[in-house]
Amino acid sequence: MTITFPLSLPAKPGVKAIRWREMTKVGVSVSPFTFQRQVQRGQGQAWAADITLPKIRDRAIVAEWQAFLLALNGSQGYFAMGDPDNFGPRGVATGSPVIDGADQIGQVLQTTGWTESVTGILKKGDCIGLGSGSTARMHKLLEDADSDSNGDAALSLWPRVVVSPANGSAIELDDPKSMFWLPDGIPERDIDRLGDMELSLRVMEHLV
Repeated sequence: MTITFPLSLPAKPGVKAIRWREMTKVGVSVSPFTFQRQVQRGQGQAWAADITLPKIRDRAIVAEWQAFLLALNGSQGYFAMGDPDNFGPRGVATGSPVIDGADQIGQVLQTTGWTESVTGILKKGDCIGLGSGSTARMHKLLEDADSDSNGDAALSLWPRVVVSPANGSAIELDDPKSMFWLPDGIPERDIDRLGDMELSLRVMEHLV
């Protein structure tokens, strides 16, 4: 059977620790005479993270992880992953939210289908997901969002939207995910004489 991407992370074990390294492209120059700053904001914004797993003591799970890493073939493939610390929205998050309008890119996204006239329909820091399959992407809210009397809400997001979601497409609230790849290739793994494995991953968001 041919390997197709994205892959899914092995179900076990859960992540022991994750260090997010959000990447953003901003150029800054400082005058050597006045110390005044000039800032040039680029378009690039992407997730990156260092992931540490607990020691894996089950040979079957060790084998699953080894097969997963080999199937990625180093930096070739990519896989779906969400935020392991995301336990759902802090906001009310009721309704059936969808994208309101085609050809939307940038930091602010127009949405509709929320329960009408709710303060805090989503809260800053809440995660949402846009797209599906290889184009799925996780975003976080930068500001609290309220729905109006029509169930519309404008969402201020990071990272900015670079691939316009289809008008009327659903917004993922339960388990948003992005695509990630291994910029350093297949990571080294420590396996002791008992077959226990320790593993850390450095990952970067896969953007197309």
